[in-house]
Amino acid sequence: MSWHLLGAGSLGSLWAARLSAAGHSVELILRNEQRLTDYLRAGGLQVRQGEQVQRHALPAGLASDPLPIRRLLLACKAYDATSAIARVATRLQPGSQVILLQNGLGSQQAVAELLPECQCICASSTEGAYRENDFQVVFAGQGHTWLGTSPTSPAPDWFGELASAGIPASWVDDIDARLWRKLALNCAINPLTVLHDCRNVGLRAHAAEVQMLCDELCRLLACCAPEAALGLHETVWQVIDATATNYSSMYQDVQQGRRTEIDYLLSHACRSAEQHGLTLPALNQLQQRLQHYLQQRGLPCR
Repeated sequence: MSWHLLGAGSLGSLWAARLSAAGHSVELILRNEQRLTDYLRAGGLQVRQGEQVQRHALPAGLASDPLPIRRLLLACKAYDATSAIARVATRLQPGSQVILLQNGLGSQQAVAELLPECQCICASSTEGAYRENDFQVVFAGQGHTWLGTSPTSPAPDWFGELASAGIPASWVDDIDARLWRKLALNCAINPLTVLHDCRNVGLRAHAAEVQMLCDELCRLLACCAPEAALGLHETVWQVIDATATNYSSMYQDVQQGRRTEIDYLLSHACRSAEQHGLTLPALNQLQQRLQHYLQQRGLPCR
């Protein structure tokens, strides 16, 4: 069974390249004819890890192609998830599996509501990757990916293909807690890299600010997903060090003049805190600073 990738961003491209290199069938789905032309002109996906550069000439098509899709890796931004899935919905069959690689929370539930006859599998990853250019990805830091469903279900037959492709992954029963954990990691790292204009390692110079955010995020997780709060401070620093040379996805978006996922990350956290009656001044102040910064750059603050 082929893998179809919709959303050729950094992490999705990395998955596609590694799966293809391991001998698995992978096809990209690109959003329009111009994008397909650009991809063919580029000669495929280029992945750089250190000094090693590899190009992967994967087959590619359009969302409007007629062939059915049985296994879809949805790797677009959270705010594009529902519109992207709508473009291929007629190609998905009852029982098709959709793996959701979105940051934050909210988009996964919205996609699942649109696909009642499909199995939606959520993924939470700490792997580091960023795009140098269209169809050019830098693998910046080895991480891990957790996958699962809500309600829980057994791991699918294809799960072993990830290990064969060198994608470290675990199938878990607590994927909701994992998603909350990743949201907290992103809230502690991504906005600060934007405001301080730095790679992840640059946050070492702002340790007190990171620690304060982690304190408040632990209070939020205690209400929303208590197990996700355990060891959060240590994990944030581990991720920063493991992806030291990486630019956060939010930083990349801002630098390239693209909309950020603030509404599914920091704003979602602030809304959840309010719903639980929590007062988290550092988190709220960070949201306001980031929104102001985005407005100054002419970017959406939602």
